Amino acid sequence: MHRLEEIWMTVSVGILIIFMAIVGYQTFSLGMGPPSHAETIDPQKVEETAPFDDPGVKKIGDNEYEVVMTLQSFAFNPSNIEVPAGAKVTFTMTAMDVTHGFQLPGTNINAMVMPGHIQKISHTFDEPGEYLIICNEYCGVGHQAMSTTITVK
Repeated sequence: MHRLEEIWMTVSVGILIIFMAIVGYQTFSLGMGPPSHAETIDPQKVEETAPFDDPGVKKIGDNEYEVVMTLQSFAFNPSNIEVPAGAKVTFTMTAMDVTHGFQLPGTNINAMVMPGHIQKISHTFDEPGEYLIICNEYCGVGHQAMSTTITVK
């Protein structure tokens, strides 16, 4: 093997190991890995299955809230959400019909919500204001009207 080939192979393997270490650190230490889809639900029985049988905002700790949501035919349920500023909010969601998106522009919240799977994502709302939630996955002819708001007081 030529000396330049050895150098090239060493550098290539080194870069690959560095990238794998970075991705591993982000996934396991920072919790930035993709969802595992470990939690599933029967999409035909969403309205009968806890916690989706009673969607809404629930206080689960000191300044910590859970928002249980169902996404369906151009609507988010609940449609308008209110939480206090500084609260950590965990969104627990599932889709009742087709794949939907869940995005809050201006934040790092962006999730795909699929029928049969439970999607969880958390965010701390430090700034008061009104945050727009949009569906960023095409879900049918009324897709462009699928939006709602979070009011942070």
